[in-house]
Amino acid sequence: MSEVAFVFPELKPTSRNYTPGSYPQTEFQAQNGAKTVVRFGNRRVESKLSLTFSNISDADANAILQHYELVNGNWGTVLFPPFTVDAGIEDAGLSAFMQEKNGSGLQYRYASPPKVQSVYPGISSVSCEFVGVLDGD
Repeated sequence: MSEVAFVFPELKPTSRNYTPGSYPQTEFQAQNGAKTVVRFGNRRVESKLSLTFSNISDADANAILQHYELVNGNWGTVLFPPFTVDAGIEDAGLSAFMQEKNGSGLQYRYASPPKVQSVYPGISSVSCEFVGVLDGD
């Protein structure tokens, strides 16, 4: 099934966390301590990206929630516009990893619903968690 990518709102995060994921494998250990590893593919899976948008307008927070509904309602993926994920990163290689544009084949989906915190009237903070998945084509 080929998914449609929906563009995330053009907002710069105030913080981000990234974990590149791991290779799908199972490790077996015998009673004598010998280990055997069975690898199920040559690509990473389940990279994780967390973005926090602090003190944004309620309209921007609403745009993120609408994007969440759009992606999940259509079983789509998330496409980040330039400088959303990698704002402030000076190394192109690190930027490519965070956006999964390094040949990994991973596409981001929401790992959980966005969390919205009201800061004061008209201002909110939103945290989003994404997971990198492989398309089943």
